[in-house]
Amino acid sequence: MSTATPAATAAAAIAAPRPRSYAVRDAVTMFRRVMKRAVRYPSIAVVIVMMPVVFLLLFNYAFGGALGAGIQGPQLTGDYIDYVAPGIILMTVATGSVGAALTICMDKTEGIVNRFRTMSISRGSFLTGHVLGNLVQTVLGTVVVTAVALAIGFRPNASFVEWLAVAGLLIALATALTWLSAGMGLTAKTVESASNLPLPITFLPFLGSAIVPTDTMPGALQWFAEYQPFTPVNETLRGLLMGTEIGNSAYLSLAWCAGIGLLGYLWSRTAFTKQTKR
Repeated sequence: MSTATPAATAAAAIAAPRPRSYAVRDAVTMFRRVMKRAVRYPSIAVVIVMMPVVFLLLFNYAFGGALGAGIQGPQLTGDYIDYVAPGIILMTVATGSVGAALTICMDKTEGIVNRFRTMSISRGSFLTGHVLGNLVQTVLGTVVVTAVALAIGFRPNASFVEWLAVAGLLIALATALTWLSAGMGLTAKTVESASNLPLPITFLPFLGSAIVPTDTMPGALQWFAEYQPFTPVNETLRGLLMGTEIGNSAYLSLAWCAGIGLLGYLWSRTAFTKQTKR
């Protein structure tokens, strides 16, 4: 006669290795759950999209004349909208990463993670579903902001292949930032703190070359702007879209994406493992 308790049986079930096909199925199920929540409660997605649109309109119409007049040389190939639009598109990707921290922390604080612990599902499916769901929402938000930029005068001269390179770079950055945001959501104690932790990532593009060239900034700020991760990404996007000089920015961008993604993945998996062992 077995003396195993239901809790021990559940723990043994979730600890047992899952076949790869089941792990993929579990991840797809979690992804569908995240997308259904986004459709049912679209407020987070709307805010994430609206903030870059407001900044795009503000910098183009309110500040564009003064800022554009101060940019000299090959960095500005047309109107100011052609300079600022790639930076705002980059900001959209950074802003989209906030959603993962919020939704993951909501699940953690509402007890959903504890319920999943008692179910025979792949451990990695919870995080994978959230990352994929947030990635899809970020991509859709980026498409909306890009469409608004085109509607108000943004005129890139990129070829089809260059547009594919832009999409690939943005998806790589979005994936990396989403994993980093997932780690923040798992370590945050409350939903409010989870919404605040990624804010520096959201505004970091402004401290790069998104709004004005870095060589117009004072000493210490210029040094920081040139060596922070968003500046090479922004210069690569602007070069692909507008034909400006890229230099080694593309290699630096991929290196930053790989480093941030690896850090975020390891952090989130470690934090989730600690959560599920409690």
